[in-house]
Amino acid sequence: MRIRALVLAASGAVALSALAVPAAQAATAGPAVTFSQLKVNGGKNIVVGPTAQVTVTATYTVTKPASLSASSFQSGPVLYRGATLSLNSDPLGGDEPGTCTASSSTVLKCTAKIQFRPKGSDATGDLISSEAGSWKLGAVAVNADGGMTWQGNLGTTKLQRKATLTTDASPEPVKKGKTITVTGKLARANWDTNKNAGYSTQPVKLQFKKKGSSTYTTLKTIKTTSTGTLRTTTTATADGYYRYSFAGTTTTSSVSAAGDFVDVQ
Repeated sequence: MRIRALVLAASGAVALSALAVPAAQAATAGPAVTFSQLKVNGGKNIVVGPTAQVTVTATYTVTKPASLSASSFQSGPVLYRGATLSLNSDPLGGDEPGTCTASSSTVLKCTAKIQFRPKGSDATGDLISSEAGSWKLGAVAVNADGGMTWQGNLGTTKLQRKATLTTDASPEPVKKGKTITVTGKLARANWDTNKNAGYSTQPVKLQFKKKGSSTYTTLKTIKTTSTGTLRTTTTATADGYYRYSFAGTTTTSSVSAAGDFVDVQ
């Protein structure tokens, strides 16, 4: 999912691997365009599990000179890290360039897809766990001569490892006033191994929803063990649902377990 598209061959066809070349080979001037209003995944975090490809939609606006033909260049959004966006910043982009519709002689409204594939999930997967976290947003335009126009600082997003969380409350049923033991496990996607792995020393809330209510109330907060497991106790007060809830981190998505119902007698 490193940039594979956007460079036009001399014939005008897209050369899917042409961007994977040293910057010295792309030294010609790019098209005179600017980008604005870039939004990736509707402004939401990008959450990727251990194996499956995730494809998100990006929308953006291209402003160009009226004399510049829209068919003379191609463009697309990218994610990048570092101070400056360039080919050397190893940006993440989609498999195909964006598709654009002219709203005037100088403005194009564009849509593109960006694919995220965990390493090892298929022949083209290259997303690794250390890349989870905050990314900057930018865009690139490429003309028929291979010239590139880069524009960074168009926003930010979070690329996150998908979390999973379980809850098991017992005994069921239980007498009022007796102790309930609630266990569970917090795990997250490991993009290097294509498996889920326990997420250690993370704060997780134990929550309760009384039967007939639509709202969970937090009873306490505990931390996961070194393997991501959870175990705590609480006092049975009424019929209802217990669950663990994790707020997420910069690198990992938020998640709430399904509620486990306990009948209090």
